[in-house]
Amino acid sequence: MFRVFYPDAYVASTYVIDFEMLYEKGYRGIIFDIDNTLAPHGAPADERAVRLFESLRQTGFDTCLISNNQEPRVKPFADKVKSKYVFDAHKPSTKNYKKAMELMHTDEASTIFIGDQLFTDVWGAKRSGIRSILVKPIHPKEEIQIVLKRYLEKIVLYFYKRDKRKKA
Repeated sequence: MFRVFYPDAYVASTYVIDFEMLYEKGYRGIIFDIDNTLAPHGAPADERAVRLFESLRQTGFDTCLISNNQEPRVKPFADKVKSKYVFDAHKPSTKNYKKAMELMHTDEASTIFIGDQLFTDVWGAKRSGIRSILVKPIHPKEEIQIVLKRYLEKIVLYFYKRDKRKKA
């Protein structure tokens, strides 16, 4: 029942992902959420994010940020990390996942999504045919509607982890 929300991988942080391994597997485009995926909610891009995106470009990746936030939040972040972006994305709608792939000239097989929320980020990626990596939120401070969703996410993650243990 909850499998529709399961990520393809679940890791502690964006900053521990082996991006070179993903490149070797054929991925060429990475779509990122911003808040609590790359930086704390509402925070500007920091040097760690800038270094990550420089490294991704050197590896050969193209990137696109997609966010449900408005352009005044998304554009400065994207400018600082030098990434393409889509704002007001209405995730989990598939429209802007597809737009991100168009901007990067990638397709479902060569694109991976990284985000911190199951019901918007991961579900939208799955509905778009894109593999997804769920990361733990960077910081506990979040908007109230996200805090409420986190309780439901805990239920889904319980079953996700249980299913992973059964397969191991």
